[in-house]
Amino acid sequence: MKVVLQRSKQAFVSVNGEVTGQIDNGLVLLIGITHEDGEKEAAYMAEKIVNLRIFEDDSGKMNESLLDRGGQILSISQFTLYGETKKGRRPNFMGAAKPDHAEKVYNLFNSLLEQKGVIVEKGVFGAMMDVSLVNDGPVTLIVETP
Repeated sequence: MKVVLQRSKQAFVSVNGEVTGQIDNGLVLLIGITHEDGEKEAAYMAEKIVNLRIFEDDSGKMNESLLDRGGQILSISQFTLYGETKKGRRPNFMGAAKPDHAEKVYNLFNSLLEQKGVIVEKGVFGAMMDVSLVNDGPVTLIVETP
């Protein structure tokens, strides 16, 4: 599993002009899932992300987590994170999980985040989406399962 995480002041995702998810403060997650990912990887990633200390405390140091802040998550599936570009000019997406498997892991991951008390807004799996955000910092990280 691979997640591009962006700290955000506000963000929303829309499909065909209709907003399907929106947050005010928190994290935008672009989530890539590969063939081997399952419950173990989803649980690891959920635990890691909600506890990453990437929000400033009163001293201006990154010492607070999403849980400390009571922030929200905007979760977007993004198979293109597993696009291989080393050869040729067209990305190869063989590393991305097939849609039926990826959707199950994506839904499990979102459910695990919600079980930790986080509000999770979502895009639409497999749809063409427009994602808009105000990046806070900017702070952008790539988080991968071991």
